[in-house]
Amino acid sequence: MGNDHTFDPAAAESLEEIVRYRYLSRDELVGALAPASDDAMLDLGSGTGFYTRDVAPFVDSVHAVDLQPEMHDHFRSTGIPENVDIVTAGVDDMPFDDATFDAAYTTMTFHEFDTDEALSEIWRVLRPGARFVVVDWSQDGQGERGPPVHARVGPETAVAEIERAGFEVEHYRGRPETFFVTAIRSA
Repeated sequence: MGNDHTFDPAAAESLEEIVRYRYLSRDELVGALAPASDDAMLDLGSGTGFYTRDVAPFVDSVHAVDLQPEMHDHFRSTGIPENVDIVTAGVDDMPFDDATFDAAYTTMTFHEFDTDEALSEIWRVLRPGARFVVVDWSQDGQGERGPPVHARVGPETAVAEIERAGFEVEHYRGRPETFFVTAIRSA
């Protein structure tokens, strides 16, 4: 649960490579989020904003949360959509009121913050019935991209952690290098 692996900001440019869609497409992410045009969303571990830019046109606002200011600097250099707010914070201590957001998602970063504290904090800032979508590198993968296999989480472990935090897992599936979880915040 949670580890010291964080992405090296010096390699931020690689997070803008179109090959990322091989592991998660824009349509797959947006479909799982099922956004409404007035939704407020959280992108947890937003990095350079690669997927933030994909979700932003479908919602009222996205708060891009990342612990590393260098990642936000890179995001700024590529242009931030008007409805995106950048927040430099850890997922385990976000500066938001309770029940603020309609959905949260994390793409390829869950392994960096999968602690009880972070999951409790995500539950806290989401409204009852809000979606939580997790797509991450799987411990069951071969390590062709992404973090070392030992730094990853397995899909069953992720599901157990998410459920323990008070979410109802609607769907999950393992894939060759990643896993995909869609959950709902309980009341």
